[in-house]
Amino acid sequence: MSTTQHATTCTGTEEELIDRIRTLAANYKGKEGSLIQVLHMVQGVYGYLPLHIQQIVAEELDLPLSTVSGVVSFYSFFATKPRGRHTIRVCMGTACYVRGGVSLVESLEKSLGIQAGGTTSDGVFTFEIARCIGSCGLAPAMTIDDTVYPEVKAADLPGILEPWYNDGK
Repeated sequence: MSTTQHATTCTGTEEELIDRIRTLAANYKGKEGSLIQVLHMVQGVYGYLPLHIQQIVAEELDLPLSTVSGVVSFYSFFATKPRGRHTIRVCMGTACYVRGGVSLVESLEKSLGIQAGGTTSDGVFTFEIARCIGSCGLAPAMTIDDTVYPEVKAADLPGILEPWYNDGK
């Protein structure tokens, strides 16, 4: 029996995680409008929502798989692939775009060896583009998890990224 650990939260065997998901989803069976809430909780348990997990949610809520998959694919906060331990978001709002956001994205893609939307092969980082992080006066800005980095230049990236490999800031 192998132990599974997904980037986000819970550990346990695959069977234990699936049992937990079935129990969680079954508690919401017949409760109208609960699908998004259930998917959030399930993603918290499993870390992401691959098709076989969506199928379990559909079965337990007595919904068509197409309904569950439609919601998962519509909302950007649901992931269908494993995510990294940390999420990097580069702001591409107008201020950040004009003040070097594109260059920052290109530098991060080169530094991490992935395109925006991807996860590094070591599972440390998932890299995403944000429409706006609300820090226009700090442009160009990026975040790693909940930490905001202001006025970031490509030369700053090694010093910013390095502590996160060891889970420190």
